[in-house]
Amino acid sequence: MDEQNMISRMQAVTISREYGSGGGEIAKRLAQRLGWQLIDHEIVVHVAQALEISEEEAEIHDERVESALNSLLTSMSVVQPAMFSVSPLPAIMTDPKTYREALNQVIEAAVNRGHVVIVGRGAQVVLAKRRDVLHTRIVAPLEQRIAYVMRREGLSRADAQTRIQLKEHDRMRYLQTQYHRRSDDAHLYDLVVNTGVLDLDQATDLLYLALQLKAQHQTTPTGELGPATGLPRYPGQPGDLRPIEEQS
Repeated sequence: MDEQNMISRMQAVTISREYGSGGGEIAKRLAQRLGWQLIDHEIVVHVAQALEISEEEAEIHDERVESALNSLLTSMSVVQPAMFSVSPLPAIMTDPKTYREALNQVIEAAVNRGHVVIVGRGAQVVLAKRRDVLHTRIVAPLEQRIAYVMRREGLSRADAQTRIQLKEHDRMRYLQTQYHRRSDDAHLYDLVVNTGVLDLDQATDLLYLALQLKAQHQTTPTGELGPATGLPRYPGQPGDLRPIEEQS
């Protein structure tokens, strides 16, 4: 099976990223290289912003809330009309649970259609059990992220650092509130890439290769996966192994 056919067996890539690490740009480049649909965090965030309100505010702004979600679905459907076939959603959505259910529905509909790159919004948790999805995270040292935000957004150093801190706090809080997970938990990802030592094209290449390699193992029984696969036991006991009674 050639490279493209192998990759086509995968349905999606999720990309979590530290703010200012270039993760959004990597997602764009990867989607273009694959010819897949990009579902950007900056589109989906409008839904989150609209729904993170009190019940009283929702009663006043419910039209704006409904409009935000409808706008999201419509903007996605322009590119792939059949991709986002989801069940009707309640007109008034005021609590985090309802928001989570609505967004999960959008994410799952996109992946069921297939061949999408999803940025942020907890997709790495929503789709954690799917073996046809590659989960990735993009990180970078703080100083380099500050420089990135200063250049991209035209901010002073102090303002760029404040913006990074606020965005990171919001993202961490969102994942903890909605899914009781931390975005910096490495076990949520198949691959974590540090753009502090790689440029954006190299990082994109790594994600592409990881997608291809994971596709090769998509049908491998889970019992045959893992670091122990194919390895013999050590010829002797590890030097730091102590009897149980000595460890207590």
